[in-house]
Amino acid sequence: MTAIERFTGDAHPYGGGDPYADYRTADFPFTHHVDLADRRLGAGVIAANDEFFAQRENLLLPGRPVFDPEHFGHKGKIMDGWETRRRRGTSAGHPWPADEDHDWALIRLGAPGVVRGIVVDTAHFRGNHPQAVSVEGTSVSGTPSPGELLADDVEWTTLVPRTPVGGHAANGFAVTAGERLTHLRLKQHPDGGIARLRVYGEVVPDPAWLAALGTFDVVALENGGRVEDVSDRFYSPAVHTIMPGRSRTMDDGWETRRRRDRGHDWIRYALVAQARVRALEIDTAYLKGNSAGWASVSVRDGDDGDWREILPRTRLQPDTGHRFVLPEPVTATHARLDIHPDGGISRLRLFGSLTDQGMSTLHT
Repeated sequence: MTAIERFTGDAHPYGGGDPYADYRTADFPFTHHVDLADRRLGAGVIAANDEFFAQRENLLLPGRPVFDPEHFGHKGKIMDGWETRRRRGTSAGHPWPADEDHDWALIRLGAPGVVRGIVVDTAHFRGNHPQAVSVEGTSVSGTPSPGELLADDVEWTTLVPRTPVGGHAANGFAVTAGERLTHLRLKQHPDGGIARLRVYGEVVPDPAWLAALGTFDVVALENGGRVEDVSDRFYSPAVHTIMPGRSRTMDDGWETRRRRDRGHDWIRYALVAQARVRALEIDTAYLKGNSAGWASVSVRDGDDGDWREILPRTRLQPDTGHRFVLPEPVTATHARLDIHPDGGISRLRLFGSLTDQGMSTLHT
């Protein structure tokens, strides 16, 4: 694996102009995975020991952090992140924090999964960022309270050991622990501010839940579906097409650049497991003058199977949900959406149920 660039120490004080001009970042090899801590999947920061200057919920906000140099409140500078007060020592003779002092936040992942990489973003925290961070993960069924997660019998796995980080920087960490996780514990040593937390990985669904549902969306991200490849990522990512709910804005879907050739655009998906697909839906919500003109959908069973068209090239209407019932169920492990010639869709839904073989693969 390519070495990940590390950042340490303070950044320069803000001197005016574009606050991102001296922001330190790098290309991280794991960011093609989905963000398991995305609020749209149901993630949340459920507790923190201290949030004196800035609220813990800011950690999972979409988009990059913003900075207003003139925005102050009753407690001081208002920051777009999670910021704790300064820790102190025990006496005038020893005013410094102890080595073990730290602040923490508990994060519920939006979808359980295997974490492949983490970004602890300290954007705009230039001299008030933590000296180091660490991240742990655990898997707890149900909806545990913060007190239950902090109980002595909960086992936590170290994902990121205590590591120095830099201010005003995207601090990235590859994660090698391969277990399914539901919650994280983020620690900053000894105190300070973190703007955003991104947790990249692969969704691992609960087989018992899917079995109880029976028929469900077998390509949905929250159920374990994923985007394998896409022809065009110019305006917005293809993973938006399998996010929960309907899109609420134009950029909450997938849109390609305008083609000036005779080709077309496409997305290839892996279903949660082998399934019998019975119906599908293509939604172009909020895509009005830029929705795809026509779309077709094909599936295949197995990595080497032949593609079989289940929806022939069909005219799409702008800002509209299109529903199709298949004449008979089709067994598939993968799907491909083709749009002609370009444009976008907001969501693709494939409704079906897992085969016995598909269910068995989730238990292995």
